[in-house]
Amino acid sequence: MNVLSLIVFLPLAAALVLLALPRLGDSIARWTWVAVAALDLALVVGVWLAYESPAVGQLAFEEQAPWIPGVNSSYHLGVDGLSLPLIAMTAVIFLACAVYALREPDRPRLQAALFLFLQSVSMGLFVSADLILFFLFFDLSIVAMYFVIAGWGHNDAGRSAMKFFLYTFLGSLALLVGFIGLYIAADPHTFDMVELTNQAPLNGSFMAGGLVLAAILMGLAVKTPTVPFHTWLPPAHTDAPAIGSAVLAGVLLKMGTYGFVRIAMPMLPEAWRAWAWVIIVVGIISVVYGALVALAQTNLKRMIAYTSVNHMGYIALAVGAAGLVADDTAQARSIAVTGAVTQMVSHGLITGALFLLAGVLQDRASTYDMDAYGGLAGPAPRFAAFFAVGAFASLGLPGLSGFIAEFQIFTGSIAAAPVTAVALVGILLTAALFLRALQRIFTGPTRGRSTGFADLRPTETWSVGALLFLSLLIGILPRPLLDIIEPAAEAVVELVGR
Repeated sequence: MNVLSLIVFLPLAAALVLLALPRLGDSIARWTWVAVAALDLALVVGVWLAYESPAVGQLAFEEQAPWIPGVNSSYHLGVDGLSLPLIAMTAVIFLACAVYALREPDRPRLQAALFLFLQSVSMGLFVSADLILFFLFFDLSIVAMYFVIAGWGHNDAGRSAMKFFLYTFLGSLALLVGFIGLYIAADPHTFDMVELTNQAPLNGSFMAGGLVLAAILMGLAVKTPTVPFHTWLPPAHTDAPAIGSAVLAGVLLKMGTYGFVRIAMPMLPEAWRAWAWVIIVVGIISVVYGALVALAQTNLKRMIAYTSVNHMGYIALAVGAAGLVADDTAQARSIAVTGAVTQMVSHGLITGALFLLAGVLQDRASTYDMDAYGGLAGPAPRFAAFFAVGAFASLGLPGLSGFIAEFQIFTGSIAAAPVTAVALVGILLTAALFLRALQRIFTGPTRGRSTGFADLRPTETWSVGALLFLSLLIGILPRPLLDIIEPAAEAVVELVGR
């Protein structure tokens, strides 16, 4: 078995073992999850160290075998600078969740098996080089997250899980229609992503290309989510368990934004250029709307959920600006795409940490209501410090990964389309909402649910601390990450300009 297949299917194999051994002790199941997640991360690090940027339109570490030959669909895997950072981020987030859940008392064996399955699905999507394979993993992620929310959530978890499933499944059907459109237009017919990227089969077909792109964008926008397809996100996050929210925000939302740069932009370049301003407008609205609604929240978890709408809006803004092709903007558009991919990684780390911290409030006091707390920095100084770092990273403070991502997004986007500077107000609103949350929960005299609040346990400290440390590391030393992303971003910009 080649290394990418091992990365994808190792967690699935471990999940099957856990399910096949129902008498396995809870402690053994928890530590098995941690060990397998750590081994998967080690394999990803090995791929990272051995990685060399492939040529435009090609992939590294390719694996290919016949799968459904009747429709020219194959088991085709590969990585490049767009997918490798997301694979690494996914491995880190799942390991952090495994450590965080070491004290989980509720059906730990089943939970470990479900999250290991979800890890396989997530890894599989980011290394897929065939549209049918991509769609398979895309849909399986919806099913797995439905059971995470419904099985381990709280409050109205069943309703929130159903809403999540119906919204995202409807989006996946639109995505499938778009994939079939690409297949029909290709000559020869194929679902191979490398061949479709090289062909750009709908260039020259304005109406057909626009309709196919509309279907693909709808499917990806629901998953991302951008306004107006975001309404499933706040209840899903609010009622999901902490580790479920961390994976949903950190990994599953990136399946939508990854689809923009992997499928929509390079395979439908002419249609992408035609729709660029629409995508930019949606991005600006998502940035401002997400921040404004987050500012109005009193529920901490809903607030963090709406900041995801805001941060995904930055990505939509950047990839839209990359479609404004002009002779003197190639470098700016490349910077915007680099910033978009960096933002995917940064948001995954930061928001994953913030949702794990929000889970501590639910564990200790059974409420996310910010007004129920006050002066929490007194009894829980470590919790307060970690939340402050996560908040400042999310609002884009220099020295943390959020700044690196947002600086590149706005530098490239404003150079390509100066009107995108309107979205800068989103940064001010994000700063306001996080500072307001810090003030309401952590400052002043200790009162309400803060009284007797226990500080972070070792498992919580290590899991959240690792995510925040990586955000700090990227903020101070971004070069290793950017060296991976930049060649792939330049290749996407070159393909969009065809």
